[in-house]
Amino acid sequence: MPSILVVDDEPDNFDVIEALLNDENCQLYYASSGQEALGQLDQYQPDVILLDVMMPDMDGMAVCRHLKQQFEWSAIPIIMMTALAGKDDLAACIAAGADDFLSKPVSRIELQARVRAMVRIRRQYQTLESFNKHLESIVKQRTSDLYQRIFQDPLTQLPSREAMLQHLETVLKEQDYPFALVYLGCDQFKLINGSLGHDIGEKLLIEIAQRLRTHLCPGYALARTGEDEFCFFLNQTVDLSVILPFVNQIIHSFDEAFTVSGFEIYITACIGITLSDNQYKQPQEPLQDADTAMYQARLRGEKRYQIFDPKMHQRFVERLTLENDLRGALERQEFVNHYQPIVNLQTSKIIGFEALVRWLHPKLGMISPGKFIPSMEETGLIVPVGMVVLRLACQQLNKWNQAGWPDLTISVNLSARQFAHPNLITEIDQVVAETHINPEFLRLEITESAIMQDAKAAVDLTQKLRSRRMQLSIDDFGTGYSSLGYLNQFPIDSLKIDRAFVKDIGTPAHKPEILRAIIGLGDALGLKLIAEGIEKNQQLSYLGRLGIQYGQGYFFGKPLDPHKATVLLKMEGC
Repeated sequence: MPSILVVDDEPDNFDVIEALLNDENCQLYYASSGQEALGQLDQYQPDVILLDVMMPDMDGMAVCRHLKQQFEWSAIPIIMMTALAGKDDLAACIAAGADDFLSKPVSRIELQARVRAMVRIRRQYQTLESFNKHLESIVKQRTSDLYQRIFQDPLTQLPSREAMLQHLETVLKEQDYPFALVYLGCDQFKLINGSLGHDIGEKLLIEIAQRLRTHLCPGYALARTGEDEFCFFLNQTVDLSVILPFVNQIIHSFDEAFTVSGFEIYITACIGITLSDNQYKQPQEPLQDADTAMYQARLRGEKRYQIFDPKMHQRFVERLTLENDLRGALERQEFVNHYQPIVNLQTSKIIGFEALVRWLHPKLGMISPGKFIPSMEETGLIVPVGMVVLRLACQQLNKWNQAGWPDLTISVNLSARQFAHPNLITEIDQVVAETHINPEFLRLEITESAIMQDAKAAVDLTQKLRSRRMQLSIDDFGTGYSSLGYLNQFPIDSLKIDRAFVKDIGTPAHKPEILRAIIGLGDALGLKLIAEGIEKNQQLSYLGRLGIQYGQGYFFGKPLDPHKATVLLKMEGC
C-alpha cells in the first residue's frame, strides 16, 4: 500500500484530500508545517508528498528545495498544490524541484491520476535502486573473489606470489629496510604428481603448506610462489647466524614422511636465500634471485641451501643455454655411456660395470652428468635418455659377451621418473629382446627415495622385473628412507652402500656402527653388498675385513668409454 504525506497548514484541506483519495487504497499522513513534515520523513517513509505552496514560516518552495538537496529524500516524488496558476508560479515550482503540480481547487480525477503516476515512478525507482544494490553486491563480491584469487593461493590458502610481490614493493619503498627471502623448492614433486596423480599432488602441497606454517615467527611471512615452491619473508634481518639455523630447521622438517590418502610420501627440499643487501629496486628482483639460488642449491643435490651471489646470473644464462641444447641432444644422439668397473674385493677381478651417461656436446665437449641430470629430471627428458642408456649398455654387454666375457654384469640406473613410468616394463623387455642379452646379467639400480614414493606399487613392479630374471639393487643405500618392513618385500639381490659411508673410513669422522648395521641388514636378508666410492687402499682393506663382497670407485678405475673399458678387461685378464 503506497503511503502519502500531505503537508498543508489548513487541516480542512487534509480532509478534502482524504475524501478524494478514498478509493485509492493508500495510507495518508498529515503534517501541518514544513518543519513538521521534515521531522516525519524517517517515521513514515512516504512514497509521494503532496505539498502546499503557501505556508507560514517555511513555505512549500523551501521545503521542496530542502528535500531535493538531501540524497536520502531526493527521489521521493513531490506534487506541489497551489492556487497560483500563472506560468511564472508553475515555473518556480519546477525550479524548486517539484515533480508535478496541481492547481487548487483539486479535482478527484486529476488528483488520483497524478498520485498514481507518481507512485508508479516511485516504484520504478525503488526497483531500480534494489537492482543497483544487488548489482553492487555482486560487483563487491566478485571484486573480493578476484582479489582473493590474485592475492591468496586457493589451494593452500597462503598468500600468493602476487601478494609477496606487493609486500616486497611496499618494503622496498623504505630506505635501508633489512630483510631476507628464503625460497623453497620441493624436490621431485613433478614425479610424485605424475605417478600418484594430481589429486594426491594437491593434497601433498596442502600438507607441506601446513608444516611450513608451523615455522612462522612474528615478523615473518610465507607465500606459495610456484607449483611446488614457497617463499618465507624474514623481517628486519640479514644476519646469517639467525637465517641459517632457520633454513636448516625448514630442510629437516621434511625428514618426516607426509601422510596423504593412505600414502607415506617422502620428499625433500632445497632452499635459495637472498638478502636485501643486494640493493634491490624492483620487487621481482629479490624473488628471482632467491629462485636462482634455490636452483643452484638443487644442482648440488637434495636437502641443500645456497645463498645468492650476483655471479649466479651468468650461471643462470649458461644453464638456460645448456637446457636449450639439451632438448636437441637426444635427437642428435649426443648421449654416450661410460663404464665404471665393479670389482670382487676378495679376488680383485672385474665382475661387471656400471653404465654412466655422458653428454658429448658438439661445442663444449664432454659434459658430466651433474650439470645436466637435474635439468633432465625437471623436463622429463630423463625417461627417454634413460632408455638410451639402457639400450647402449645392453648393446655393449652383448659385444663383451661375443668377445669372450660371458659372465660380466652390466648395472644401469633407473631414475625415479623412469621407475614411475607406465611403459617401463614393456620398454625394458623390448631392449633385452633386441640386444639378445641374458637378463640374468642385467642389474637395475633403483634409489631408496624412488621406491619409497609409492612402496606398494614398487613392490609389484620389482616383482615383475625379478620374474624376468633381472638383478635388482637399491642404490645409495643408507641415504634414503627405506622402511624395513617394505625392504623385506622387495625381491632385490643387492644393496649399494653409498659413498657417504665409505669416504670417512680412516678419519675421525668415520662412524663404523652405521656401516656395520648396513652390513648386518644385508647379511640378514641374504643380499650382496657393493660399496661405492672406494678411492684408497685403507678403505679397501677395511671393507674387505668387514666381509663386503664387491666395490667400485676411482681406486679400481674411473668411468671409461667402451674402448678403454674393453682394454681394461684385457689387461685384467678377466
